[in-house]
Amino acid sequence: MKDKYDLGMLRKKPKRKNSRSKGNAFERKICSMLNHRFKSAEFSRSPGSGAFATSHTLPAHLQIYGDLITPLNFKYCIECKKGYNNLNLYSLYNHSSEIWKFIEQSEKDAEKCNKIPMVIFKQDRHPILTIVPIENAFDYKNLKYIDIHKNKTYRVYLFEDILKCWDSMWFD
Repeated sequence: MKDKYDLGMLRKKPKRKNSRSKGNAFERKICSMLNHRFKSAEFSRSPGSGAFATSHTLPAHLQIYGDLITPLNFKYCIECKKGYNNLNLYSLYNHSSEIWKFIEQSEKDAEKCNKIPMVIFKQDRHPILTIVPIENAFDYKNLKYIDIHKNKTYRVYLFEDILKCWDSMWFD
């Protein structure tokens, strides 16, 4: 026998979290992890979440690129992305997926500040992934990765794994 009553209206929907606050919280988490790993306090969020350098005309020594402010001799320009539950493993092989837009954005910012692009990406209920160009790949014992390719090749790692790499792989 089929129920003719729709009780869906009575169920309380979970409150949606603002995507901006979710992204900000993720950037703070990455800063905290990097500060803890390198025993530093120099990693912090960029003002305006990375848009500050492109929306303001500042002298070169004050311009900030990427989502995080990093120590002076840090090799990477970091782009942080959180959420995007429509992406999955196959999105890495779909050249029109948003993940490739994140990589392109990271490449542009890194080129402007003469650093190596790094995308740190997390989906809900999944581990944090890191994407870097293969020519700047991390070389550490038994490090697991997958390679993806569009115009050039990138390597994808678990963020927690590359945090174990030597400091010399992170700093000039």
